[in-house]
Amino acid sequence: MIKKYTCQNGVRIVLETIPTVRSVAIGIWIGTGSRNENEKNNGVSHFLEHMFFKGTKTRSAREIAEAFDRIGGQVNAFTSKEYTCYYAKVLDDHASFALEVLADMFFHSVFDQEELQKEKNVVLEEIKMYEDTPDDIVHDLLSKAVYGSHPLGYPILGTEETLETFTGDSLREYMEKHYTPDNIVISVAGNISETFIKEIEKWFGHFESAYRKREYEKPTFHDHKIARKKDTEQAHLCIGFHGLKVGHEDIYSLIVLNNILGGSMSSRLFQEVREERGLAYSIFSYHSSYEDNGMLTIYGGTGKEQLDVLFDTIQSTLQKLKKEGISEKELINSKEQIKGNLMLSLESTNSRMSRNGKNELLLRSHRSLDEMIEKINEVNRESIHKIIEHTFTDHYAISLISPDGKLPSYLNK
Repeated sequence: MIKKYTCQNGVRIVLETIPTVRSVAIGIWIGTGSRNENEKNNGVSHFLEHMFFKGTKTRSAREIAEAFDRIGGQVNAFTSKEYTCYYAKVLDDHASFALEVLADMFFHSVFDQEELQKEKNVVLEEIKMYEDTPDDIVHDLLSKAVYGSHPLGYPILGTEETLETFTGDSLREYMEKHYTPDNIVISVAGNISETFIKEIEKWFGHFESAYRKREYEKPTFHDHKIARKKDTEQAHLCIGFHGLKVGHEDIYSLIVLNNILGGSMSSRLFQEVREERGLAYSIFSYHSSYEDNGMLTIYGGTGKEQLDVLFDTIQSTLQKLKKEGISEKELINSKEQIKGNLMLSLESTNSRMSRNGKNELLLRSHRSLDEMIEKINEVNRESIHKIIEHTFTDHYAISLISPDGKLPSYLNK
């Protein structure tokens, strides 16, 4: 049972009691990420996330780490394009203590100059590590190809140049504008009673801000093609198609379709590209949903000399999908797999906390397990065909990382 509560200042609390476990997951969700940045401060959301762990007025960075280690808990954070999350998972006996430490990090981080400089070096190494993984970079390159100069095309980590400009004052200014009560959700899942809501309200229910969440500028979907040279053994290819926004009425049909296309080992792309032709070790598809748009991505990595065969195989797989649709067997298998994965995820307090936090932050609504299964069961071949027609058009973007960095003519049509 999910309990919702809104504090007087606008902070929303979502609590799901699970009496059959002994853990509690607590997440602070803020509706801001790289989409809220500009060219000059790109990466500030991610850097701020790092700095929350570098010391408060009463705890050093080491003491924050030790606070969770000594109770056998876990604490971490992540940044995406549209939200940031700070979370902890602890035994139920330590839930109040974990909440207090998270609140201390949230409200009393000092952004010490020495720690600031050290963390810049850490994030710079993170950027360099990312640069050494072309199968990751190619996805950022696709975002740039699709969204151009819109903030959704920015890398979440930022750049070496923007990183150097961050100061304690610029971090506080960013927090003041975006870490506002109306833009925050506290999600809790685990063996905890509803009285815990009062503890959350004590820490988060009274701060104010003059700012309010601003409306996003909707991006335009571009069909640009971008190639980048990198000393790699493989060519890494991404193809981006129109997707659906968060909460779209057809989202479950797209989830089922993506699973059939490239979301599992029995998917068409995996079977055709890897099992039948041996063209790639890694081949898959996935869907990214944002507040006002979405993108379906196909990724494959292969030897440069086989890139044309890989692309042709992907295209022929899509053409067959458009021409013949999906089989009843594929539909049934995909729906059962998705329902199984959904139910298995419910065994994790972290997964429930994350699902509830995102749903409240982005949709302000929560479907029960039975309601979600009903939506999956409603998907049929006709609804899938509608998504196929919407998604797989000639209006698609491409990103490529290869040893020569040249875009072959067959990719640049």
